[in-house]
Amino acid sequence: MDTWQAIDTTRAIRKFADRPLEPEHLRRILDAGRRSGSSKNQQNWDFVVCTDRAHLAELAQVGDYAQHLAGAAVAIALVTPDPAAAEAPLSVMWDLGRAAQNMTLAAWELGIGSVPATVYRRDLVKELLGLPADRHCEFLLSFGYPADPAALAWRKRAGGRKPLAEIVHHERW
Repeated sequence: MDTWQAIDTTRAIRKFADRPLEPEHLRRILDAGRRSGSSKNQQNWDFVVCTDRAHLAELAQVGDYAQHLAGAAVAIALVTPDPAAAEAPLSVMWDLGRAAQNMTLAAWELGIGSVPATVYRRDLVKELLGLPADRHCEFLLSFGYPADPAALAWRKRAGGRKPLAEIVHHERW
């Protein structure tokens, strides 16, 4: 799969087959995040890998739309310094987004679906993950082989993305 094909065909997958990820697949996904570029090469991220079924069910409670975590083969918590802290670099969330996108694209190439979960209950996620006081988790990624293998070839939905003419401006707005 080439880069454009991965970008163009990736779909959010929320229902996963009941099987663990191959260890080499999980390593590749994590390595894709690690290999992401970061501002000043600070690499202000850590990844907490969760595979225990009971733990995944608990993590599904951290956000209003995080239920997919319970059925995932793996959840990866994306951990950073608190981006709201005065000393936090402005690039923290940009860099984290780059790492997350690398992970999801690497997974897609391997036939693994993914979808992000936004954390709304920050105290709960800190407790469940045992995060140090100076660490923050805003997002988790669910990964798994799709419950419906046809999901890997779903066609694009009509109207799924705005046309370029609506969002691209040249030189000025």
